[in-house]
Amino acid sequence: MVRSGLPGSLLFACTHNSIRSPMAELLARRLYGRAAYIDSVGVHASELDGFAVAVLDELGIDSRRHQAKTFEDVEPSSFDVIVSLSPEAHHCALEFTRSSATDVEYWPIPDPSAVEGSREARLDAYRRVRDLILDRLKIRFGAPSGPTL
Repeated sequence: MVRSGLPGSLLFACTHNSIRSPMAELLARRLYGRAAYIDSVGVHASELDGFAVAVLDELGIDSRRHQAKTFEDVEPSSFDVIVSLSPEAHHCALEFTRSSATDVEYWPIPDPSAVEGSREARLDAYRRVRDLILDRLKIRFGAPSGPTL
């Protein structure tokens, strides 16, 4: 069941916790401040992607303190909502929450690292993903309590 409004705790999940889920986590924190506990994980843990860092920097969001985590590093059932951003993460989220009341939502967000070409073409792909996530956050969780982006 999808409820409107910001939940008390929110977990974003993707495949490597290096692009989509950290973007979602950091954008949500900027928008909603301390109104909810917000974190992110991946099915696997990888270093934060440099292009993700660059497009977050464009909005004044510092991502340097992000520590990649996996589902094993958190207690998924302690979150009110898990938003999975990749098919692999969605499958894991459903498995980890099978016996809990946690809502799991799937937002199919494309992987910008699959785009090839010039540096600018790749940055544009990351910007599109960043902006897509930002739009989804505002639509799903409502007006921001923090600074607007």
